[in-house]
Amino acid sequence: MAGYENIKDKGFDKRTTDELREISKKGGVASGKARRKNANFRRTLNILLTTPIESDEWTPVLEALGIESTLESAVNMAMIKKALEGNVKAYEAIARYSGQSDQTELFEQEQQARTEHIRASTDKVKKDTSTNREFDDGVEIINDV
Repeated sequence: MAGYENIKDKGFDKRTTDELREISKKGGVASGKARRKNANFRRTLNILLTTPIESDEWTPVLEALGIESTLESAVNMAMIKKALEGNVKAYEAIARYSGQSDQTELFEQEQQARTEHIRASTDKVKKDTSTNREFDDGVEIINDV
């Protein structure tokens, strides 16, 4: 077992329970710190994206569309502008985040049919293997349903 040898060399298999608990505690503290840092990043980003802006280029266009002129709206419009210029990556990003799928309707129907077939097969197997169990002096009596 090559993978086990890598772990074994680190001495984890020779540590006491208290040592392992202390290592786990340090990992938990570090994980909490990282989660708080990421949450703060998301919070800050959302605050910045919803900040109103006055842009000579974007504000008139956004307001004409009835959209609030924020950094988020301006970034989205800039991405749309790039897609209109032929930038395929910008188009793909717009399609992905707008909920559009690159799957065809036929593929979706086939996937749904496969799912229904699997569900029906599972139900049949469950029905075939279901039993009522009774015990008579510790000996199991199986009656098929």
